[in-house]
Amino acid sequence: MNFALILFVLVIVTGIAWVADKLVFIPQRRRAAEAAVAEFDRQQARVGERFADENAAQTRARLRDEKLRQPWWLEYSASFFPVILVVFVVRSFVVEPFKIPSGSMVPTLLVGDFILVNKYDYGIRLPITNTKITQGRPLERGDVVVFRYPKDESVDYIKRVIGVPGDIVAYQDKKLTINGKPVPETALPDYFDEERIGYAKQFEEDLDGRKNAILNNPAVPPFIIGAEDYPYRDNCTYNAQGVVCKVPAGNYFMMGDNRDNSADSRYWGFAPDKNIVGRAFFIWMNFSSLKRIGSFN
Repeated sequence: MNFALILFVLVIVTGIAWVADKLVFIPQRRRAAEAAVAEFDRQQARVGERFADENAAQTRARLRDEKLRQPWWLEYSASFFPVILVVFVVRSFVVEPFKIPSGSMVPTLLVGDFILVNKYDYGIRLPITNTKITQGRPLERGDVVVFRYPKDESVDYIKRVIGVPGDIVAYQDKKLTINGKPVPETALPDYFDEERIGYAKQFEEDLDGRKNAILNNPAVPPFIIGAEDYPYRDNCTYNAQGVVCKVPAGNYFMMGDNRDNSADSRYWGFAPDKNIVGRAFFIWMNFSSLKRIGSFN
């Protein structure tokens, strides 16, 4: 079940309890407390000074506290409403945490990285429906983006934006070309991939002046094996060298930085704008390596 939906239901349920407590139950408990104190005072007046409670003030306070105390079902509903509301608002409209589950974005993001995703950069979207209510800025090539996987929208994917609407993206013989212009690459020292326990060729890619590291294994053939059927598949041409796609309006071409270990737009097609969740921008924790904490390209 969608976590955003669960959180929304909790906000509604606890919110109703919170409002009912403020408007109905608190006044009832106050009246009950006042009545209990008044009855105690009447009893004290009847018994006289000789038999009066020596700790009358403490007894009044105890009676008042007992009558004002929330019942358990309100304590576990209304009391949590402010916290749940803040979490819901922040998670829905400001930032949302995610955990990297796979190595498709190595070396930029590693398995076990906990990241933050900006939810307002590309326009604020309503939770659950993901309907955009403000425009925001457009996605740019090089952005690292979380989006709902088009084949199963209950699953979140994270990839890098390679092509925006109207772009012609070619990935031929392990070389990336956008609109006929090769994307510059600079060789970096080989990268030790702990997941695969081996070294991989590493390059620095320059997407419109934005640089990021990628991995490329020359031993893996360039052609795409297992490409699925997907909307606008006619926009793509597959051959022995790889794939060439024209990105349709309202969609994006996504690729992982670990080019030979990423299920991305080469295989399942384009990511629709309506599926965009937000821009990943910060690693806030990795329990295996605290040095991972910080921003990334």
